[in-house]
Amino acid sequence: MTEKKKFYQSDMFISILASVISVVIGLLFGYVLLLILNPGKANVGMGAMLTTGLSSLDQFGKVLYTSAPLMMCGLSVGFAFKTGLFNIGAPGQYTMGLFLALVAAIQFQLPWWLCLIFSILGGAVWGIFPGLFKALFNVNEVITSIMFNWIAMYLVNLLFANMPKMLASAWGATNSDRTADLHNANPSAIIPKGGIDKIFGNSNWINISVIIAVIFAILIWFILERTTFGYELKAVGLNKEAARYAGINANRSIILSMIIAGALSGLGGGLYYLAGTVQYVMLKSILGMGFNGIPVALLANSNPIGTIFSALFISYITVGGSAMQPNFSSETTEIIVSVIIYLAAFALLMKMVLGKHLMGKGKEGKKA
Repeated sequence: MTEKKKFYQSDMFISILASVISVVIGLLFGYVLLLILNPGKANVGMGAMLTTGLSSLDQFGKVLYTSAPLMMCGLSVGFAFKTGLFNIGAPGQYTMGLFLALVAAIQFQLPWWLCLIFSILGGAVWGIFPGLFKALFNVNEVITSIMFNWIAMYLVNLLFANMPKMLASAWGATNSDRTADLHNANPSAIIPKGGIDKIFGNSNWINISVIIAVIFAILIWFILERTTFGYELKAVGLNKEAARYAGINANRSIILSMIIAGALSGLGGGLYYLAGTVQYVMLKSILGMGFNGIPVALLANSNPIGTIFSALFISYITVGGSAMQPNFSSETTEIIVSVIIYLAAFALLMKMVLGKHLMGKGKEGKKA
């Protein structure tokens, strides 16, 4: 008869403790960097980072607004992790999602909810290719995903540049022309605030996107933990050959995993760019939001519910980092925030260390 695990030996407790310790280590390293770069302003800079997100209702609204796409990209990467895949293609799927969302909004004048469906389709289609190559030809999904990130960026820029309505008359290639924005192009495509903005002092940032993201996080948790489909996906991730022996169609599971992961990233792009506060700028660099989904997933140990809180934390740190200027340059701020985020993502490694230590204590106690 197996002995019941103590609370401190439970997977949930170890996961939460690992995430908290990783966050603290990240913050300490960030503070050390501030001391090295500008000793006299280190306390001011760290104070701004840790308090700006809660300094006003408007700032907290901004934290919630930026957490929604982070949440979706984190869910995308975490979902793939759970099924044994590394979806580093989230940036490309995010880009294709925002592209179809804006085309639906401006070119076809569709309402916001239909635009979000288009964003889901865009990300899902871009997730098919790595899934197919992995399932049919056993090509590593990391390689194909990275390649498709660049293809997505250049393809979207090429298409936008050759769609006059998207650029000249409605959207604008840069933020320089504030008259060419979504408010003028198609107000019905802007995600509604749903009265939430009044709670946050009529914040220009907040809308129902964070609620949509939380609903999807709960939905993904339910799929993975409470459905046969989710069990099959995780079984393939743990051992593909054993899953095949059990009668599970492994190739189908791999393809569906990448399609769902892509759809989640694509929705993140739609949530961010249909808010009516930012415009897509044609750059020759991959959008960072998809990559930021990786530390969000790692910090949450790929748990969909944990992703909600890790996305909020990273959003909070990012908003706080922007308030560190003018004491620190924008480049310095980016470095500090990146160090904190990526050290915080060591939660998985920390969980392994804590698991061995705490389980070891339990065995020692049993022998005694």
